[in-house]
Amino acid sequence: MYSIWWRGLMAPLAVAAVAVIAGALEGLAAALVVVAAGAVAIVAWQLWQLAALTRWARGDIEAPVPEGRGVWALAYAALYRRVRMRSARQRDLRLALDRFVSGAEALPEGVVVLDRSDRVEWANPRAEAHLGLDLERDAGAPIVNLVRQPAFISYLSRGDFSEPVVVQSTRETSTTLSIQIVPFGVEERLLMSRDITRLEAVARMRRDFIANVSHELKTPLTVLAGFIETLSDVDLDERQRQRCLALMQDQAKSMQRLVADLLALSALESEQSPAHESEFAVVPLLLAVSADAKALSAGKHEITLTIGDAANVLGGRDELASAFGNLVSNAVRYTPEGGRIALDWRVTPEGGEFSVSDNGIGIATEHIPRLTERFYRVDRSRSRATGGTGLGLAIVKHVLIRHQAELVVDSEPGKGSRFTVRLPARRVKVVREPAEQTSTSKSAAAS
Repeated sequence: MYSIWWRGLMAPLAVAAVAVIAGALEGLAAALVVVAAGAVAIVAWQLWQLAALTRWARGDIEAPVPEGRGVWALAYAALYRRVRMRSARQRDLRLALDRFVSGAEALPEGVVVLDRSDRVEWANPRAEAHLGLDLERDAGAPIVNLVRQPAFISYLSRGDFSEPVVVQSTRETSTTLSIQIVPFGVEERLLMSRDITRLEAVARMRRDFIANVSHELKTPLTVLAGFIETLSDVDLDERQRQRCLALMQDQAKSMQRLVADLLALSALESEQSPAHESEFAVVPLLLAVSADAKALSAGKHEITLTIGDAANVLGGRDELASAFGNLVSNAVRYTPEGGRIALDWRVTPEGGEFSVSDNGIGIATEHIPRLTERFYRVDRSRSRATGGTGLGLAIVKHVLIRHQAELVVDSEPGKGSRFTVRLPARRVKVVREPAEQTSTSKSAAAS
């Protein structure tokens, strides 16, 4: 403060000093001339500095602060300090805004900023993908002109945003979106869009699963209830009673198989049920699977087993036995009497392959991608007649997932099917057996 006063008074004091000296030497008239000339010079200097300040204030906001002399140097220094503070604050705000925009653009949900009239102000790339927006083209457009689903328009006009609304994406019809409006700022709103296609698929699968289980249990329970009522109310002879009991037992076994498969599938899907892996010989497993297939067929089919290479497999023996057994039992069930079923094991550079081939009814191409879904049946009535639960291939799928293996299906209606399990090479190790033992295994496989 004292510096400002001192610098501001230096010029008037200097003029006064010169005027006093001039008055003493030349008289009063000379002193007045000096005062007048000094006053004009000081006013002119101040006006010139004020003009420079005015030009700077009216000019480009990024223009540098002018340089001054005397008291103006202090004023310009204070202005320069404020400009630097403002620039630093603007830089911080710009960085914060850039971080906010980058964060909003990286969000997995779509974000649209709407003004008081529900016009688009800004949208992140995910919202553009969800809603089919183009920010350069659609900025300022009403959101109802861009998202035209009646459910969304009703949701927006209703004004109750406590729950989201579910709509289909305008760009990808197979995508389901959950959209919710969130108040933002004074009169602005945020539109949040979220892809819930997978969640909807899981919910649909859950509903279908419950419906399918209920449907599968309904028939045997109805049969059991009917026979129980018959045995309670009607006097039957021994032959009829035994027939009723046999049918009841068949239905009870059907439900037991269904429950057992459900429990097995649940265990395979559970993260709390890790696979118990060990290295085991695959030949005894294949022989057991072949024997079970012949027992299930009861001589109605020609079943052969070919073992190309004896090998040890790293994995869950019981799980793989269940997967192989399900493939073989399916072949037996869906191959007409007198048909041929071939079981084949071989080791390739890519790993081990177990295939089940038959000349049965075959499967149409459109059904193959869905075969491993729970309770999916190509022919529901025929599947029930064969005694299947509809979960066998779902169990196969999850067993193979746990073993990093894959299932390949080749089929043609009326000509038969071939199901191939491919185990990765790291799980298969060829075993060179003695000649005598190999000969014994080959002869057992051929039979």
